[in-house]
Amino acid sequence: MFGIGMPELIVILIIALIVFGPKNLPNIGRALGRGLREFKKATQELKQEIKIEEPEEERKENMNEK
Repeated sequence: MFGIGMPELIVILIIALIVFGPKNLPNIGRALGRGLREFKKATQELKQEIKIEEPEEERKENMNEK
């Protein structure tokens, strides 16, 4: 996972706990989860668009060659 081991992850969580406090961590976690979900959705949509446009470009190139 991004080259982060368990000890590094524990240190990051402890620092987040100190900086944000125990009451804010669940809200921050939810917001982070939503952001990651939206990012994954956007990348999947972009991949699908590229796959759809690629065959159209190949067809146009083939028509131009004839």
